[in-house]
Amino acid sequence: MSQVALSAFDLYSVGIGPSSSHTVGPMRAARRFASTLDGQRVGRVRAELFGSLGATGHGHGSAKAVVLGLLGEDPATVDTDTADERVAQIRRAGRLRLAGGATVAFDADIVLHRRRSLPEHPNGMRFHAWDPDGRPVSQRTYFSVGGGFVVGDTGIVPDTTTVPHPFSTGGELLALCRDLDLPVSAVMYANERAWRPAADTRAHLLHLWSVMQACVARGCAREGVLPGGLRVPRRAPALYRDLKADEGTRDPLRVLDWVNLFALAVNEENASGGRIVTAPTNGAAGIIPAVLHYYTRFVPGATDDGVARFLLTAAAIGILIKGNASISGAEVGCQGEVGSACAMAAAGLCEVLGGTPAQVENAAEIGLEHNLGLTCDPVGGLVQIPCIERNAIASVKAINAARLALNGDGSHKVTLDKAIRTMRDTGRDMSVKYKETARGGLAVTVIEC
Repeated sequence: MSQVALSAFDLYSVGIGPSSSHTVGPMRAARRFASTLDGQRVGRVRAELFGSLGATGHGHGSAKAVVLGLLGEDPATVDTDTADERVAQIRRAGRLRLAGGATVAFDADIVLHRRRSLPEHPNGMRFHAWDPDGRPVSQRTYFSVGGGFVVGDTGIVPDTTTVPHPFSTGGELLALCRDLDLPVSAVMYANERAWRPAADTRAHLLHLWSVMQACVARGCAREGVLPGGLRVPRRAPALYRDLKADEGTRDPLRVLDWVNLFALAVNEENASGGRIVTAPTNGAAGIIPAVLHYYTRFVPGATDDGVARFLLTAAAIGILIKGNASISGAEVGCQGEVGSACAMAAAGLCEVLGGTPAQVENAAEIGLEHNLGLTCDPVGGLVQIPCIERNAIASVKAINAARLALNGDGSHKVTLDKAIRTMRDTGRDMSVKYKETARGGLAVTVIEC
């Protein structure tokens, strides 16, 4: 891995559901394209979505995201309550006002190529613009590479920020912790100061936590059926009522029901296009919030400082996975999304429960190792089945991974670096039909049944 500076906030961002790669990324790409047209005479625009974006774009809301991006909307601030109606109005009128100010013709101008891909990445987008006389004005290509990251056809422009304690492997991170006599979170805090004061880092981390909490609250309150045609009912509200009614129960495993609830609430919100925190992707957005809610609700002595340390430690693991493998389901399957989030949450929890850096690395390795080979096979191209339950299961798995690591001394045969390398190689060997294309696994079996 080359020394490219990554901040914790490259892993966490406030966005809109249901997919970081298929919703957040396309919205950002379309917004970027529209900004390049500012001041030019434009009469019509068109967007083409390729590969995984084309195969599952309807279920993932990619077309809606492109329209909103062309309008100049940002995933962090777009009004999720009015987005659908705004897009419907544009389709009815056949006209769209670009972020740059020009009003253009827009009639069936989003093309989903279900069987065509661009060679550079499975999540490719190509935007076109013509002037009112039909002459080409601009053509740009973008790629949504996971977690909402968008790059142009010239590749990633690396952040040139110099951090005081750079690391590109788990081994290097452990060596830093040992030499500096610091926990993982403190190494991350020091690095984040290359971008902003420590107080600002803490404040932004706690803001992300507040968004996660609000998402869980909404998910526990909103009844009904999820959009998209599968008629999947929301389960979080009923489970929340049951848990509140039985708070005095002696069931020793009742805490797991709460963890399941937290994850279900987030991912049902995500599936309905609600506001979530990408952590590190939308498809896996429920895992870190669920484990953080476990920490604040069930761990004595939990504090806001602990929340910030949890998120920083988790981000360190996410940086390693993103740099040495992938967090994109379209590249490596769901092991890159749910597997990464499980490893991140396990590491974060392990640190705030008193784990040493070696135990934190072990927790992350356990979380990732036991998601290796996990395929991305969304039924109907929707981030619902098996995605919602998968977040709940992985949240419990992350807690168990942290506890397993804490019961050891940090020494183990399989290092985190080896697990990450294995995930990368497994993803490379995995058939494309298991990489967010809805052409294999449960996506096929459930429809056939």
